[in-house]
Amino acid sequence: MTSNRPDAEGVTGAAAEAVAEPLVGSAVEPVAEPVPEPLPPLLVVDAANVVGSVPDGWWRDRHAANERLRDRLRDVAATGLDPAGGRVPDWARRPGLEVVLVVEGRARAVEGIGTVRVVPAPGSGDDAIVEVVRRDGAGRRCLVVTSDRELRARVLTLGAEVAGPAVVLP
Repeated sequence: MTSNRPDAEGVTGAAAEAVAEPLVGSAVEPVAEPVPEPLPPLLVVDAANVVGSVPDGWWRDRHAANERLRDRLRDVAATGLDPAGGRVPDWARRPGLEVVLVVEGRARAVEGIGTVRVVPAPGSGDDAIVEVVRRDGAGRRCLVVTSDRELRARVLTLGAEVAGPAVVLP
């Protein structure tokens, strides 16, 4: 039986019933919107701070020291952080982290590899890290590795968590 009462859009009669109950396979069948994949947690590493925390002669070849750190981080992306290195959130101990290494100065020529994206800071490394957290960390978990107190305060205000250099060192 066809109704003569208008629906919410003012459609009446058989037309209203056709809109209200589309046939399977008809052109008016609703299409499901794709559900976006959640972004993986973000690990941002202050290369200058981490490299400088170990007195192993890094000052003789800053570029090579930053490459060694980058190479160590490749495994971290796949396995997560080792809790033996210090206090890290549970989510950062799991595989699937997006890893960003922010380099500055003579290390700016270090290139990204595989699962480690390298961001060369055009000026201050701290400013570049804050920008990465602001731009890429929004809407997902983010951990910044540094011992720089001022930088820690800046990224905490953006919602990031912080950990010391030991969490990414062997």
